[in-house]
Amino acid sequence: MTNDDKTQAMQDAAALGARVFDPGRTQAAPPPQAAPPQPQNPGGAGALTLTARVGNRFAFAGEPTREHILTQVTATGAPSLTGQRLPVNVALVIDRSGSMEGEPLEYVKRACAHVVDLLQPTDVLSIVTFEETVDVLMPARHVTDGQLIKQHIARIVPGNTTNLFDGLYAGGAQVATVAAEGYVSRVLLLTDGEPTAGLRDFASIVNQVADLKARGITVTALGFGPEYNEELMAGVARRSGGNYYYIARPEQIPDVFRKELETVLGVVARNPRLALHLPRGCQVRQVYGSPPTFGARTAEIALPDVERGATFSKLWEVDWDSRLAGTYRVARAVLSWDDPGTGRTETLSANAVVEFVLDRARVRGGADPVVAQELAVALAGRELEKTMMGMRTQSLSPAEATMALERTQALLAQQGRASEAQELAEATMALRRGEGGGAEKTLIGTIYHLDQGKRR
Repeated sequence: MTNDDKTQAMQDAAALGARVFDPGRTQAAPPPQAAPPQPQNPGGAGALTLTARVGNRFAFAGEPTREHILTQVTATGAPSLTGQRLPVNVALVIDRSGSMEGEPLEYVKRACAHVVDLLQPTDVLSIVTFEETVDVLMPARHVTDGQLIKQHIARIVPGNTTNLFDGLYAGGAQVATVAAEGYVSRVLLLTDGEPTAGLRDFASIVNQVADLKARGITVTALGFGPEYNEELMAGVARRSGGNYYYIARPEQIPDVFRKELETVLGVVARNPRLALHLPRGCQVRQVYGSPPTFGARTAEIALPDVERGATFSKLWEVDWDSRLAGTYRVARAVLSWDDPGTGRTETLSANAVVEFVLDRARVRGGADPVVAQELAVALAGRELEKTMMGMRTQSLSPAEATMALERTQALLAQQGRASEAQELAEATMALRRGEGGGAEKTLIGTIYHLDQGKRR
């Protein structure tokens, strides 16, 4: 290595804020040993904290490396302004097509009444119903007379076909009548069928949802029964950063509404975005569950709104070129979000640091078990996608699909993902009963939850 090369390498590392080891100076190598717990490089600002961990705290100097960086965003408190929960601006968009007649619609009415009971006069609620036509049952207004609202809900009656898109758009329009600042805005869409009136094209509906997201409106998709399009509903949720639920039985509807509204009531950060800023010679290959947007030595993903007590884990696969022996910052994670209490954009950052060494034994002992655990979960999600595709194409028999689901279920249980393991148990039981459609709807939800990387 020439003196110019050596000088440039040291300048690169110094520019990244790293401590530089001079490879021209003899250093006593420490004996091989198991890696101690890796520093998590925490950053904190108000309601959120951010950490960054590398899959191995050591890398072998002098050769290219492929590794994983785990970023974790945790909501630890309330929004910065009031210390209390934020008011919400919620639209209930309810399918009242003919297939909802009877018990399903009655449970929907009960669920809507529960929503009213959970809201306060500072909150805003609107109710939209759809069949062939769309009705704004209640325009956006403060929840000051719960009994009157429940009387309107009780008057909902079934109609004919399913104009899902126009109902969704009307609900978004109601939410948009209220200034977004100071509110958490959400549309709760429930349907039991395919769109049979109005706009029916999958891609067009999902793309239109992006317009709502651009206005700060998130859509949670709740699919009920065996007939709705799970790909469409999961696509709507994914495109807007909302949640997706499969509701198998009508009696589950009130509990799912309650669960989702409690999530909305706990939001402390809206429109979060997470980016990795990379030095020269480093690049992101993929982010599990979240296709990134690439910039000049950056890769960025969007996260769902973050509620109190939640942690979002995202795993980035990164390549970097060979380095001289020394300690380097290989990435800087930067999180930005809108604080709904103040209307300000907040940011914080955390460093991912690696020591490049000449002793391969140190590299072998430097693996971070937390990152390894998250990688196992991410790969389990990939296996679920393969299993579901095998079910759809019939390249897997029901018995083979069941065995594959049981293997993935055991792995997720071992990694502490109890709720997703339970979902796979339900999908396996549905498959054994010959209910392949129900199994697929459950699997779509499990894959979506794993892609989100969310824990509570």
